[in-house]
Amino acid sequence: MADICSYLKRHTEALVKDIGVETACALTGKSKATLGRYYSEHDEHAERFMPIDTVARLEAAASYPHVTSALAELKGLTMSHDDRQPNSERSGGVNSDVIALSQRFAMLMTEYQQSIQDGVITVNEAKRLLKETVMLQQVLIDMKLNLELEGEGT
Repeated sequence: MADICSYLKRHTEALVKDIGVETACALTGKSKATLGRYYSEHDEHAERFMPIDTVARLEAAASYPHVTSALAELKGLTMSHDDRQPNSERSGGVNSDVIALSQRFAMLMTEYQQSIQDGVITVNEAKRLLKETVMLQQVLIDMKLNLELEGEGT
């Protein structure tokens, strides 16, 4: 358990330093000392960890989701990077998501049809199919988030 704690604290420190301590303080409303306690490995702070809402605020501004990635690795999961800005406002809601989903699925099927014409899917064709599959997955995630947001409004 100590190894896990140390691992998470190192990644918490990397997150704060990624955006800078001053910026981290401004984003979270927490002092330098408080942020420092979250990644301190001194015995008196051993049980202190950054709250998840604070992690989310900092990772939205960071170049990489340090803590989320560490948690995924501890669980044996891998993550893929999405160049879009998922924390920015999205317009259109579920209706736009359904249209985007249809378009992405059509693009995936077009790639598949072109790839399978000769009966063999080459490495490059597989990469294009994988890219389209990931894009389709991202649309589904956006749709899931929009459905959850609409569910909260009812």
